[in-house]
Amino acid sequence: VQLQASGGGLVQAGGSLRLSCTASGRTSSSFVMGWFRQPPGKEREFVSGIRWTGGNADYADSVKGRFTMSRDNAKKTVHLQMNNLKPDDTAIYYCALDYSGHLVSRSGTRYDFWGQGTQVTVSS
Repeated sequence: VQLQASGGGLVQAGGSLRLSCTASGRTSSSFVMGWFRQPPGKEREFVSGIRWTGGNADYADSVKGRFTMSRDNAKKTVHLQMNNLKPDDTAIYYCALDYSGHLVSRSGTRYDFWGQGTQVTVSS
C-alpha cells in the first residue's frame, strides 16, 4: 500500500486548506485512515481518523469544530478540510492507514502505512 498526500501550503491565520490522501495498492475490505501531524520540535500527534466502512470521523480536541475529515470510497481518497487555521496548526501532516483496523486508533503505532507528509504553515 502506498499513500500519496497533497494539499499543504502557507496560509494566514483564519484561512483554510484542504489536504488529500490517496491509497494505492491492495487494501483490506475494512481499514482505517488517519491524519497525524508533527509540529516543529514536538511529538507527532493524532488529528483525525475515519473507518473505511462507515461511521463518523474522530477528531482531536484541538481541531474539533474546525477540521472535517471525509472519504471518497471510489477513489480510495480521504480529505481533511481545515478551516479557521491557527498558527498552532503549523506542522507536517501525515496520512496513515491501519490495514486491519476496525476502530479508529489515536496511536500512531497502530498504523501500518504512512504517506510522505505535507507541510502546513499558518502565519499570524
